[in-house]
Order: sequence, then structure tokens, then C-alpha cells
Amino acid sequence: MGSRLIKIAGLVTILLLLQGVVALQRGYAGEMIAGSPGGAELSDMRHLACYTVRPGDTLISIAQQFDLPVERIMAVNKLTGSTINPGDVLILPDRSYSSIPSVISRGAISREDLLLLARVIHAEARGESFTGQVAVGAVILNRVTSPGFPKTIREVVYQKNKHIYQFSPVADGSINLEPDETAINAAIQALMGCDPTNGALFFYNPRTAADRWIRTLPVVTRIGNHVFATKA
Repeated sequence: MGSRLIKIAGLVTILLLLQGVVALQRGYAGEMIAGSPGGAELSDMRHLACYTVRPGDTLISIAQQFDLPVERIMAVNKLTGSTINPGDVLILPDRSYSSIPSVISRGAISREDLLLLARVIHAEARGESFTGQVAVGAVILNRVTSPGFPKTIREVVYQKNKHIYQFSPVADGSINLEPDETAINAAIQALMGCDPTNGALFFYNPRTAADRWIRTLPVVTRIGNHVFATKA
């Protein structure tokens, strides 16, 4: 009888220890999520106010419309000149919305997908204009909906072709860099349907691209240092 009680007590002790370990793991994960810049809730992210350029718009007219200095608009959007085109997306400096878009807040897009898209944008185009960053995000999403490509953001980002990753930041590890606020908002704009590329499925920097095949694809547009192309 005594040995049976000892065994039962031992089992109870083991169960309590396991529960404690699980609780500690959950608590640690919670601290990591709360303390990490990339772990903020979507509702805590600042959704920057943006403007899509229309035919006839100029930087001066947009600046006057929103009572903003032209120089400030150019600086925030990393514009090297005053030329803008219909379909370009501009951040309106020092302005933000009180809530994130419903497509995200209602759960149609997960926090993980949004941040992964933002990490790709940051790794591939952090030196580009805001329009150029939105364009990179749009290419990822265009692939998701295009035949011949995977059907999720994660699968597209990590897709391989003959054991080679489609996107170089995955191979070199820069995909793991923390995205900044601009990249996150570029991802939001792309997820909301903004596509400055008009349906492009590929992009490359002609100064650095070593792949000859990609240079044979029909060019859709050029934005900053990137050429955007579609299937032949």
C-alpha cells in the first residue's frame, strides 16, 4: 500500500513539474512577443497615411492639397527628383490613420504574413522609394494569385527553383532583418491591392542581376533601381 502511494505521489509530482515547464515556456514566449519590435500586435502598428498619384498630379499640387512641404514629401518617400507618375504611392509625412485596414484587422491576413512580406520588402528594397517598396510587395502577391506559383505568401517567399531560392535575401539571411515602419506600411499598401507594377511577376536590378534568363522577360515598368517584368 505504501509503495503504491509513493508511486502515485511520484506521478503527481511529475505532472506538476511538466505543467510548470509548459507554463514557463508560455510565459517566456509571451515576453518575447511583447518585448520584440517584430512582435507588436497589428492593432499597435502605425498605419501611415498614403496618397496614390492621379493623372495631372504634381508634387507641388499634392503638397498644397495636404499643406505639406514638397521637400518633406520627397525626403520621406526617398524621391531623388520631382517627377511622379500616376499609380505611384506617396507617404503623407507625419500623418497616420487611427486604425489598420479592415482586410488585416478582420483576420483576412495574418500578422505573420504581413511581417514576412514586410521583411522581404525591407531586404530587397529598403533603399528604394516608397512606391518601389510597394512594388516589390505587389510582385509577391501577384505570384500568389498567378498559375505556376505557390498559393501562399510564405510558400512564394521560400520557393526554390533547382535548389536555388527565388529571392536572394532568403539565401543570404537578410530576410531575417527587422523591417522598419516604411516596409511594414508598404506591405499594408500591397495587401490593400495597390500595385504600381500593373501585374509584374518578376523584378531585378539590371546592374547586379547575373541571371540572363530574367533579362529576356517582357518589361512592364521600371521603378527606381528595379526592372519589373512578366512572363514571356
